[in-house]
Amino acid sequence: MSQTDFDIIVIGGGPGGYVAALRAAQLKLSVAVVEANHLGGICLNWGCIPTKALLRASEINHLLHDLGTYGFKADGVSFDFKAIVARSRAVSKQLASGVQHLLKKAKVPVFKGFGKLDGVAAGGKRKVLVQPESGAPQTLTAKHVILATGARARALPGLEADGKLVWSYREALVPDELPKRLLVIGSGAIGTEFASFYRNMGSEVTLVEVAPRILPVEDEEISALARKEFEKQGMRVLTSAKVGALKKGKNDVTVPVEVGGKTETITVDRVISAVGIVGNVENIGLEGTKIKVDRTHVVTDDLCRTGEPGVYAIGDLAGAPWLAHKASHEAVMCVEAIAGKTVHPIDVTKIPGCTYCRPQVASVGYTEARAKEAGYKVRVGKFPLMANGKALAMGEPEGMVKTVFDAQTGELLGAHMIGAEVTEMIQGFVIARTAELTEAELMETIFPHPTISESMHEAVLAAYGGALHF
Repeated sequence: MSQTDFDIIVIGGGPGGYVAALRAAQLKLSVAVVEANHLGGICLNWGCIPTKALLRASEINHLLHDLGTYGFKADGVSFDFKAIVARSRAVSKQLASGVQHLLKKAKVPVFKGFGKLDGVAAGGKRKVLVQPESGAPQTLTAKHVILATGARARALPGLEADGKLVWSYREALVPDELPKRLLVIGSGAIGTEFASFYRNMGSEVTLVEVAPRILPVEDEEISALARKEFEKQGMRVLTSAKVGALKKGKNDVTVPVEVGGKTETITVDRVISAVGIVGNVENIGLEGTKIKVDRTHVVTDDLCRTGEPGVYAIGDLAGAPWLAHKASHEAVMCVEAIAGKTVHPIDVTKIPGCTYCRPQVASVGYTEARAKEAGYKVRVGKFPLMANGKALAMGEPEGMVKTVFDAQTGELLGAHMIGAEVTEMIQGFVIARTAELTEAELMETIFPHPTISESMHEAVLAAYGGALHF
């Protein structure tokens, strides 16, 4: 008979859930995962990973059509769009299979089916009901249950995805063909990445945002530079824009868009709705418990505990920021707290955010505006990539690095970057934030030459009037 009683049951096998299970196994706790669909969750199957595979293809397409910049010539350059999509799916499948291997190696059983809280068993243990797609349900018990059911695309009235003309991120990842004309509604990370991918593959793209600027969570100067670069690439960007009722044709969509009191009608082949996400709080047994839900997300304390004893929530289910690495970090923290280890609650100002458009955008900590709103007196440093030797050598001079320091203590409050490979570089500033480094330590840090990361050093120096190369 298979084991049905555990120390921990994790409902959901995404980057929060499977990491929680692996860490629990390392700590010699008995643990099981309940997963209804695919291990790896949205991130590995329908989010982080497949989008990056597509974006890599679009970067290559851009380079192939910009060969003259580097002294090359090539005729008849073309691509197989179906093969590009197929490669993206293969990468996802490989990583999802890797998660399955890791759980098997750690001797973590995976129960296939929908899991939900089902009351309390004798002795005070939590019951979890697992309902497979077919067959009889099964009851598991554990002292602790971690909810990691993730989130899904938000569907606004009139903008619901229909799988053909109006896409969510799922349909946008597996298109049958490249749309000639595309409207993307929402300029957060998801919308911006899809807009960038399709534009770099050759689609005519219009990016619409209800807020006054694109990438609204980023620093204003970074947002402005991103818009400038997108428009230089031929993307149309509309901000402070309201989208009206869609009129669907046989193979196109007509969309009224109001900007500044004037409405224009835009006809496109496809629409991508990227207007946020909602937590998967339905049908997981929250009814009749002390668990609170706020705007579709489970309310937790700083150690991921809900209002129901023995029940925890992590990742996108537990609210912003909606990032896979936040989910994984919460998973480890939550399990270690359960195991009695000393843990430190997450400081959201030390969580990096990355958007993999072209050019890339990355940030950590306070924007200049938010630092001032919080009462800080700030010193700001900026350094353009056009003054960086490696960026020029790569043919990627578009971008900048911006640093925000506490003028009184020298603490690095935030860092904001746009340009080539900045998503790989931001971790340097994340470490600085985590280690509470000041401008003195960062100024004394030696950066290798020639690298784009030298611009990070220059942006620190610039905040104190000491930039050397600009």
